[in-house]
Amino acid sequence: MSGVTPLVFITGASSGIGQALARQWRGQGWRVALVARRGEVLRQWVLAQGWTTEQAQVYEADVRDTAQLLAAAQACIDRQGLPDVVVANAGISIGVDLSLAEDLPVLRDLYETNVLAVAATFQPFITPMVLRGSGVLVGVASVAAARGLPGHAGYCGSKAAVVAMCETLRGELQGKGVQVLTLTPGYVATPLTAENDYPMPFLMQPEAFAAKAVRAIEARRRFVVIPWPMGVVYRLLKAMPVALFDRVVGAQQHRKKRRRPAAQ
Repeated sequence: MSGVTPLVFITGASSGIGQALARQWRGQGWRVALVARRGEVLRQWVLAQGWTTEQAQVYEADVRDTAQLLAAAQACIDRQGLPDVVVANAGISIGVDLSLAEDLPVLRDLYETNVLAVAATFQPFITPMVLRGSGVLVGVASVAAARGLPGHAGYCGSKAAVVAMCETLRGELQGKGVQVLTLTPGYVATPLTAENDYPMPFLMQPEAFAAKAVRAIEARRRFVVIPWPMGVVYRLLKAMPVALFDRVVGAQQHRKKRRRPAAQ
């Protein structure tokens, strides 16, 4: 890779955090490989940025379709080379009521998008990165991974799974030259948070989040919560005794967002 402009592969790149990360890395001279279900929307956005095909390539894939995602990864390797950084960013947030049978398919969609797609995003790059002896895999989790919140069984559970998956993979790849980072956002102003009907402390704009995230990735942080005050909240939630946590969250009955198309 010596002398080659570095490359980042980002899923969920058609809006929000994904687009902000792409702009941040392009501003630093990186090439970008962008994956989204809405391929044409993403291609138009790339054109509007004035990026050339040497600087950016778009790969259309629904991350819930493993075959499509693996094909996108292989196409990236064939066209642009093996990425230096891979960011599994695609995700959805939908309320789930576990007492309703009709919400079980919603739960499946959440886990397919937020968990299985992270594994499928990483898988094609792990062995090539190990053989090269370098690379960074970034899983985007959430502060919601800290504890289960009323109305959000699917989102909290799926993001907790991302944290555990990245931690496992970090141990498996230790000493092999490949870093694994768990990127844990607080509230970021994206389509995923636009419909939230409750207070969102320390809400960040995507560009501000992306700048801090890229710095954390460059520093090879293992686990980072952005912004830092939400890191304090995360640690407090994790440390809170079960009985106290149950009393606190029992009063928090958020209205659940109903099913809507995946934000990728």
